[in-house]
Amino acid sequence: MTYRVDLDRSAQKALKALDGSIRSRVVTALRALADEPRPSGCVKLTNREAWRIRIGDYRVVYEIRDAILVVKIIDLGHRSDIYR
Repeated sequence: MTYRVDLDRSAQKALKALDGSIRSRVVTALRALADEPRPSGCVKLTNREAWRIRIGDYRVVYEIRDAILVVKIIDLGHRSDIYR
């Protein structure tokens, strides 16, 4: 089953602000979430119903809605800023 990947407005803005090389790596990882929303290395966050994947020094925080086959990207950014 293939999931649809939706980005929040804040995630879209953060993606546009990334440098070209890291942006392409992040976009590749986001596309991979459509096929496997829980890839190896993903972590379930304890403080909310969300998951996290690492892409170098960057993090992507997202929710998985299995009932409607949607992966909703909540936020993405550098590891020093993402959890604030």
